[in-house]
Amino acid sequence: MSASFEKFQKRRVITSYFSVVLSIFLVLFLLGILGLFVINSKRLSDNFKEEIAMTVFFKTEATDSVIKAFNSELKTAKFAKSFEYVSKEKAAEKHMKVIGEDFMQFLGVNPLQNSFDIHLKADYVTNEGIAKIENRLRKNDMIADIVYDKQLVTLVNDNIKNISMWILIVSCVFALVSVLLINSSLRLSIYANRFIIKTMQMVGATKSFIRKPFIQRSVYLGLIGSALAIVALIGVLIYIQTTFPSLGILEDKLAIAIVLVGVLVLGVVIAWISTFFATQRFLNLRTDDLY
Repeated sequence: MSASFEKFQKRRVITSYFSVVLSIFLVLFLLGILGLFVINSKRLSDNFKEEIAMTVFFKTEATDSVIKAFNSELKTAKFAKSFEYVSKEKAAEKHMKVIGEDFMQFLGVNPLQNSFDIHLKADYVTNEGIAKIENRLRKNDMIADIVYDKQLVTLVNDNIKNISMWILIVSCVFALVSVLLINSSLRLSIYANRFIIKTMQMVGATKSFIRKPFIQRSVYLGLIGSALAIVALIGVLIYIQTTFPSLGILEDKLAIAIVLVGVLVLGVVIAWISTFFATQRFLNLRTDDLY
């Protein structure tokens, strides 16, 4: 009878420990994901901005020397992240693939123009920044037209501002919820040992002596949960880097290290504080209030 009761108690304790570690792991993992998203939000928004292309079309009379001179100008331009020269022959091939037929057969001539597709650096992808670049480029008499999606530029910049504000709000709320969830799991774990706490106190043990083993155990569980969360976060980072290498998610190693260390420290600190106040609560209760 006593042996089966001891086995039941051991299973109960193991289940309690597992639930604490699991809750700490899940909460810190999600919090870490949010932290990584926050520190990479500018990189992600910049990457999206730099996908917006500005197309510069040249007049038919523009010679090869004009094209080469413009190409050299773009190489030294501060606003150009990357650019590609698209000859009218290459543009015709792309159009034929899109529409599925050779439109030049019935036109008898290639109506398209030589052009450059320019991807601007993120800092210049604003209505004001692009307008300045457009005015500068139009000073070239051989440029026929400059085309870009003005509405998309406005939409992207407005949405990024709104998203950044909501990310900040969600981060604060999620951090608070994370603390409350971990605190709740640890309080339930301490609640299961409330009679042991009171018994130790009744035989003369000091509060600090009683708290010590509970705090040590909770910190240990916090370390395990934090370590599992860190391993999972590293796995997510490697997956994103492998799947979307253009994002350069692993470039800012210092920021990533700060988030991972923050997850570890947060797990330990929350476990320590929650256990301290949970044990303190039961130490201050009367014996009748334990039931």
